[in-house]
Formats: sequence, structure tokens, C-alpha cells
Amino acid sequence: MERYALLLSIALIAGCGDGKQDAVDRMAEEAAAADSATATVLDLSTYDTPLLVTPPDAQLLGGAKATAVWNEEFGRVEVRAGDHFALNIAEGPGDLARLKADLERDMLRKHTVIEETPDRIVYRSQFPDEALVSVHFLRVVQVAGRIFEVTDHDEGRFTEEDVRRMLVSVAAKQPA
Repeated sequence: MERYALLLSIALIAGCGDGKQDAVDRMAEEAAAADSATATVLDLSTYDTPLLVTPPDAQLLGGAKATAVWNEEFGRVEVRAGDHFALNIAEGPGDLARLKADLERDMLRKHTVIEETPDRIVYRSQFPDEALVSVHFLRVVQVAGRIFEVTDHDEGRFTEEDVRRMLVSVAAKQPA
């Protein structure tokens, strides 16, 4: 009902013809942005994973809505929303040193570490004869004595901006 009242007031102001059309247009854009910016938080506790995922607003995801599914074959929760947001979340050792060693041994691709902290590694991957560069990450999240590994989708081609959005989207769920 509020939405209709807002749109009606915008229409009335626009109909007055007092030179305020730019302000009316701006108000309408802000109202539409506020509607699309309300992101849904996905609670992964139904998958025995005490994490919350807050995907970016639908406008950044091309209108795609985030979904979470359990992948039995790989033993992980997969959260997807469009082409620029895809997470794999699994319980694991959280061994960043092992990932870094694997990257150094990779004979097919060249990997460059962009950021390394005690709980994450962000890196670029590129085949030597290709100009296309993908950015990937591994983030370790510890919750209630358990360790979860959050990564981007294995076959996704993400930019550094996509990865930054995915990194900040995951948070530990606080016990009630």
C-alpha cells in the first residue's frame, strides 16, 4: 500500500507542471532502487551449516534471485544467483597453505596471489596462451568449533569485483 501511495504522490507532483520533473524522476529512481536493494538473507542452517549469505542486490545480479541447494555428490551447499555470484560452502580443514602449494604446482595455469590473510586467499588464474583472467578465492570461516571453506564456483569466470562481493556476503550465524 505504501508503494502505491508513493507512486500516486509522485504522479501528482509530476502532473502539477511546476518544473520539479527532475526531482520527481529522482524520487522514483530512488524508490525503485530501494525496492530492489532489499536483499534476502539465506540461512544455511537447514543444511547443517551455521552460516548466513547475503547476496548483493538483484540489480547487480541481473535480476537473479539467490538460491541455495545441497549437492550430495560433493558434500557442499551451493549458493547461486546469476552469472556473477556463485559460492560453494563445505566443511573442511581450511588449509590455505595447501591451496597455495597446489597453485604453485599447477603446470597448466599461471596463478598470482592478490590477497592473503590468515582466513583467505584471493588469486588470479590464467592459461598462458589466453588473455582471459579469472579471479578465485578460498575463505575459511570458523563457527561453533567447526571449519567451513567458502570458495567461488569451480568453473566460474569472476572478476575481482565479483569476488569481493562474494567474500563479504558470508557471515557466521550467531546462536539464538
